[in-house]
Amino acid sequence: MATTQDTLPLLPEKPVKRRSRWWSVVMWLLAVPFVAWAALRLLGLDSGFPAVQLIAFTPYVAVASLVPLVVALLTKRVWPAVITAVATVALAACVLPRWIADSDPGPQDGPGLRVLSVNMLMGGADAGTIVALVRDLHVDLVALQEYTPEAKAALNTAGLDAMLPNAVSYPRPGVTGSAVYSRFPVTDLGYRHFPSDFGQAQAGVAVPGATDVRVESVHPCAPADAHGAACWEHDIVREPAATPEGAVNLLIGDFNATLDHEKFRAVLDTGYRDAADVAGAGFAASWPFDERWFIPGVVLDHVVADKRVGVRKVSVHRVPDSDHKAVFAELILPKG
Repeated sequence: MATTQDTLPLLPEKPVKRRSRWWSVVMWLLAVPFVAWAALRLLGLDSGFPAVQLIAFTPYVAVASLVPLVVALLTKRVWPAVITAVATVALAACVLPRWIADSDPGPQDGPGLRVLSVNMLMGGADAGTIVALVRDLHVDLVALQEYTPEAKAALNTAGLDAMLPNAVSYPRPGVTGSAVYSRFPVTDLGYRHFPSDFGQAQAGVAVPGATDVRVESVHPCAPADAHGAACWEHDIVREPAATPEGAVNLLIGDFNATLDHEKFRAVLDTGYRDAADVAGAGFAASWPFDERWFIPGVVLDHVVADKRVGVRKVSVHRVPDSDHKAVFAELILPKG
């Protein structure tokens, strides 16, 4: 007489193996993009379109890389888990330091300088809000980008000239105008004119008790498309290098770049520090202004200071009718 076991059919093994194989393929497909992104970021291979745009979102990719890592661990795919973990750690090493204030913020007992950067979106940013920020934050110097003749008039009407009476002013229609307004005396050092037709106002600023200070209102062209990406690369490599043995340089404005762009890091490597990175505020997104946009916020606007400059705080502030937030930084200058 046949037993129950003899009458039961054997379960097929092939579908199980096939399902396991497909899971492995899926896990590798999930892992590879994050591994590639980490390699591009670490090697600085972000040149050209669309890499210049995409690399700005590296912090979000670092967080997203946890998804395939967790799935690989749950499904016990050892090698996909190991490779993804390496990518996750590499990306985290690139972005997490921006959350942590530097142990050395620089000197804290020299002359102070409170600075503000505002991209005015073709001159349309609300002048009253800008003047209110200057007043409420006790700003000593403001760098303006996309500064038009109409913006100059509106700021004057709102009272900026009375609060910051010294200016290097290059109003232009559209997006290429630039200005530096200061509480302290300034020297007009000219308008840095890029081949793209974008430009930057340059000012010498006489801060009482401090060494010589040079300020530039930064605005290379935007990498909005393939042509813009090439244009941005040509502009940003022309940003002035730090002069560790000379004047203290401050580059303040819309760099159209984040700390994940290799060419921006190359500028810093000449002897600068990013103030937000020093203060642990490196994820205070400045663009786009309105979080209702379906675009994750990124840090395109920066206060970049000579390594001899101390940093106390950095914050971002809304300005109506601009697509950027204003960036405020409290700096401590070396004594003169």
